[in-house]
Amino acid sequence: MPGAEEIRRQMEKLTADLVGLSLCDRQNFPSLRDLGQGLREIGVGDNGNVSYALKNVPYHDIYTELERTRTYNLRMLDGALIHMGYRFLDNRIETHRLAFFPSPFLEEFQNNPDIYLEDEIYAEVISKSIVPFPLRFDFDNREKVTVEVEHPKSHLTLGQYQNCRIPVSAPLTPYQFIGFVLRNFYNTAYRKYCDRLSVFADCFEASITKQEMNLLHVLVPV
Repeated sequence: MPGAEEIRRQMEKLTADLVGLSLCDRQNFPSLRDLGQGLREIGVGDNGNVSYALKNVPYHDIYTELERTRTYNLRMLDGALIHMGYRFLDNRIETHRLAFFPSPFLEEFQNNPDIYLEDEIYAEVISKSIVPFPLRFDFDNREKVTVEVEHPKSHLTLGQYQNCRIPVSAPLTPYQFIGFVLRNFYNTAYRKYCDRLSVFADCFEASITKQEMNLLHVLVPV
């Protein structure tokens, strides 16, 4: 099971890969901070707080604030923001928040599709039928936070729905999360460049309960 140093290494290498492939135009490399008492946190420094994304405000305001404060690891060429944050206790994962915030401002691409059609990164955003929505994979192993079924340790939230917590079988590594985003939202680019992305085999242990497995859930390779 990967520890804090390995997760930071994955984040650094994947960030460098996407920059090298010209799939993103802005990036913040991760930092690893020692918080004391065995706690270590991996994030993007002091560039704002992604918890702003949980507030009851319009999505375009959330996106604008995250971009203004550079609260992201990667900004893709179409404006989408990717955020990854982890916390470890005694080198075992305690929490993570992995979020994808597509740009709510896609009019330029959709109104001029002929300009962007040949560029792989834009192939999935030029359709006017697309409705951008954020998604977030959260993990929290603290007993006072999790509630079986109601608030699974690992879960997926779609959009800004307060009670949308789709059970996920395990925490995700940066490699798994970036692969999920590229495969599903940049499929044309992914198929072209997937063999040029770094590969990491380490996975976290399963965290889903038997009761949660009886529900529709997301299965993560472990």
